[in-house]
Amino acid sequence: MSALRSLILAAADSPRLQRLVQRYGFRLGAARFVAGETLDDAVPVLRRLNESGLLTNTTLLGEGVADEAETRSVVAACRDALDRIQAEALRTNLAVKLTHLGLSIGEELAQRNLTELVEHAARVGNFVRIDMEESAHVDATLRIYRRLRESGHENVGAVLQSYLFRTEDDLAALLPLAPNLRFVKGAYLEPPEVAYPHKSDVDAAYVRLLETSLGGGGFTAVATHDEKLIEHTIALARDSDIPKERFQFQMLYGVRPRLQLDLVRRGFDVLVATPYGPEWYRYLMRRLAERPANLVFLLRNLLRG
Repeated sequence: MSALRSLILAAADSPRLQRLVQRYGFRLGAARFVAGETLDDAVPVLRRLNESGLLTNTTLLGEGVADEAETRSVVAACRDALDRIQAEALRTNLAVKLTHLGLSIGEELAQRNLTELVEHAARVGNFVRIDMEESAHVDATLRIYRRLRESGHENVGAVLQSYLFRTEDDLAALLPLAPNLRFVKGAYLEPPEVAYPHKSDVDAAYVRLLETSLGGGGFTAVATHDEKLIEHTIALARDSDIPKERFQFQMLYGVRPRLQLDLVRRGFDVLVATPYGPEWYRYLMRRLAERPANLVFLLRNLLRG
């Protein structure tokens, strides 16, 4: 399974395969995981999820922008998304990747663009989550997050990945900020020098991170579809008298929707990450790498097509 995952993640950077997959568009099955290629496509999906009792976030898909003018277009599109969320009264926040905002060009540019979005989000009563990317970007991402928090911006959160060796130290350094953190296992192909190679080690690190975060003073977003980790979180919160307002479960659009609704029925907040945009190829490949059943789903649709 590890070899298959590595192969799929490597394929995410193949321009030839990207052209082939995008030629067939959503018919291949991308629509299972992506709300549409435009914001107009995504809004009805977000509304339907909200009406089912689910919170949502949305992301304009894209990363690795190497042109400053293009980053301004991304910022404008994200501002439009925040305005549309307010106008539609959706229970939806925004998530962004810093390389989509220019981190590959320069840290100062990414911070300037992100600050503009965080400030705009505050004006419309919203929140911005900074998604985490490959390990090479962790230091810059956390520096930018820390500067925003220390300058008084409270409507911004970050993401930590349990498969990186460094993450427990990163969490300890952030805890004095009473941070809003989303915990994931990790979806990038990382070298063994920086990341746990075995699932059991990643899971064990995830548990340690959850326990530390829930014991701190911030907000913990438990981003997993693993029922053992979910039940462990519920039991820990119950036994430690941690109020439900200090944590929530987060899952991906198109992945285990019945589990999402079951947790809502049990009285827990569940947020569904619901991205949109034409640059969906790499996102789809990461979803395929996470679960072989997703790959089978796509191949079945391709054969039917």
